[in-house]
Amino acid sequence: MPKMNPPHPGDYVLEECLKPLGLTITEAAKGLGVTRNTLSRLINRKNGVSPNMAFRLSMAFGSTPEMWLRLQNAFDLARAQKSARTFRVKRYQSA
Repeated sequence: MPKMNPPHPGDYVLEECLKPLGLTITEAAKGLGVTRNTLSRLINRKNGVSPNMAFRLSMAFGSTPEMWLRLQNAFDLARAQKSARTFRVKRYQSA
């Protein structure tokens, strides 16, 4: 079962990567090779981590792309789990 309230990957980028290094969003975006808007949208939870961004983050901050995608997946699954109670789905079983 996924963690109930995993952090958004953008929170991790801000708190564990940018702040300790004293980087601004503008400086980090330039280093990542993305626009300031792209990084700002990630940090402000408007966008998630794509495979492309996962590679950029891993190259810049020394982690793995898989780690970034796992953070995103955990966040997405927890959000989906919260809304799953409202799904109206018929269960199918083989004969």
